[in-house]
Amino acid sequence: MTTDHAWMARALQLARKGLYSTHPNPRVGCVIVADGELVGEGWHVRAGEPHAEVHALRQAGERARGATAYVTLEPCSHYGRTPPCAEALVKAGVGRVVAAMQDPNPQVAGNGLELLRSAGIEVASGVLEFEARELNCGFIKRMESGLPFVRAKLAMSLDGRTAMASGESQWITGPAARAEVQRLRARSSVVLTGADTVLMDAARLTVRGDELGLDAETTALALQRPPLRVLVDGRLRVPLEAPFFQAGPALVATAVPGCEEAYRAAGHEALVLGQERVDLVALLRELAARGANEVLVEAGPRLIGAFASLGLIDEYQIFMAAKFLGSSARPLLELPLERMSEASELKIVDIRAVGDDWKMVARPAS
Repeated sequence: MTTDHAWMARALQLARKGLYSTHPNPRVGCVIVADGELVGEGWHVRAGEPHAEVHALRQAGERARGATAYVTLEPCSHYGRTPPCAEALVKAGVGRVVAAMQDPNPQVAGNGLELLRSAGIEVASGVLEFEARELNCGFIKRMESGLPFVRAKLAMSLDGRTAMASGESQWITGPAARAEVQRLRARSSVVLTGADTVLMDAARLTVRGDELGLDAETTALALQRPPLRVLVDGRLRVPLEAPFFQAGPALVATAVPGCEEAYRAAGHEALVLGQERVDLVALLRELAARGANEVLVEAGPRLIGAFASLGLIDEYQIFMAAKFLGSSARPLLELPLERMSEASELKIVDIRAVGDDWKMVARPAS
């Protein structure tokens, strides 16, 4: 129904307000409609606080009885840090519930919709499902595969180079593109980098509120839940005095055993994953087990090439500047291929101007 799509679009708009703050929970919005009139709406702000349905029901009050609730994700049916939303909808006496998609969480996975049906509530699902899945791609992947959604951020020149031969790379792109990257960091559960990037660029990989370009309320939410900063440093080349470590607690993934206590004493955490080099799959599984939905990889061509060769990158965010760096400059990623048949096929899902630069979003075609 056209009306269902319109109200679900509003619910998705509300859900996006939680883009920077709901981790590890999904972003969810809800609107309640009675006789064609909006009587209540809400969105999930952060984990441990009321879900979207609860906010909407509180606003609707008695007008929720017999009304239709539009929710971007199947109402939960289990007790976690908050009571089940499906039960709250039943108690409120709503007459119909429209969900954009079923919850991939095995603790829910259809149980919430079934609870509503068994209470005599009319249920529909699948309205604007594609948009709902895109909004929570990380949560969905973590629930379905035990791995987070991995984005690789790359900045390059028109000739596909990321840094001069010396390693100099600041700044390829302009302020608008850098603000976009700040927003990518802020929405991520984890920002991950490698030793080369930290050593060459003195990178901190923090979220800087004054560069986000968001309103004051959204900026405050984003800064309350900064992403976990992860350094892949297989041989422990980055000293603890580096700006990266001075910027706050971090997690180091390494292949050097016996270093955990030294990092703990300095306020950080070290994980030994692998023997000669860091096991990237094991690292991603560990991050997912800690509730990481989206991982942003901001690293040099070697580490991003390693992720790519293992098929671990779900999305490339490529920022392209209108300049040439020359044939001696460093490539976009290290991915040695010998035949055209080995080339990875990507599907471009978005391309747009960002200030004086261009941003291209591409995903593996498979």
